[in-house]
Amino acid sequence: MNQYIVTLSCIDRPGIVHAISGGLLGAGCNITESQQFLSPETGTFFMRIEVTTEQSLAQIRAGLAPIRDDFHMSLRVDDGAKRTRTMLMCSKAGHALNDLLFAQRAGTLPIDVPVIVSNHLDLKPMADFYGVEFVHLPVTKENKSQAEAELLSIADKHDIELVVLARYMQILSDSLCERMEGRVINIHHSFLPSFKGAKPYHQAYARGVKLIGATAHYVTADLDEGPIIDQEVTHVSHTRTAEQLVELGRSVEGRTLTRAVQWHAEHRVMLDGQRTIVFS
Repeated sequence: MNQYIVTLSCIDRPGIVHAISGGLLGAGCNITESQQFLSPETGTFFMRIEVTTEQSLAQIRAGLAPIRDDFHMSLRVDDGAKRTRTMLMCSKAGHALNDLLFAQRAGTLPIDVPVIVSNHLDLKPMADFYGVEFVHLPVTKENKSQAEAELLSIADKHDIELVVLARYMQILSDSLCERMEGRVINIHHSFLPSFKGAKPYHQAYARGVKLIGATAHYVTADLDEGPIIDQEVTHVSHTRTAEQLVELGRSVEGRTLTRAVQWHAEHRVMLDGQRTIVFS
């Protein structure tokens, strides 16, 4: 029995659910899970459906094509058993990278990681431990364009579907962000108030922050302002040291990034302009 995931979006109008349900029934599918949402801001209807069937992926896509065309839908049918081919990128901090690799190895994160790319060599031992190819790709102002061209070549070589910046401390160019829109996920700390630059946790400690957290989002040309996939916060008290805030922050960052990657890989995240629709 095959399991497929159907995701769709289109301008809302009567009959969408009836049409897609009937189309799936006609294609020999049994619906096992269904979620839908109408965006009040854009008038866009979103839907995610899980089905089981004896039919092939090509047969299901062909069966839904007339409905897709009739409603002018953006429609995908994905194999629920297929793991998302993912390239991880990192610099020197290994907490987010380790969380992702551990979850993937444990079988709780539906991705395959054929390659890790880093602008430093610090985390090569971790890649070796998990048995993942490690590519050292230094980036400077002088070679940034060449490095990004090589990065795209690596992605093509490994048929990469998703790129995850696991504390990769380099800014991607606008052209690269546009080319890989909706396929690059980043993680960064979240503070109230916001602290930028070096040692943000130490800045937060100095201001007596009582809430720290992390935000996972899609990367866009607007630095750290892409559509948000997931966030998590945790309370801290005056008894915590700056070093303890760093450790707590790392834990929150790792969990938040891993959840965001999981939801993306399970086709639960859909873009609605600058917002995301995340089906739980």
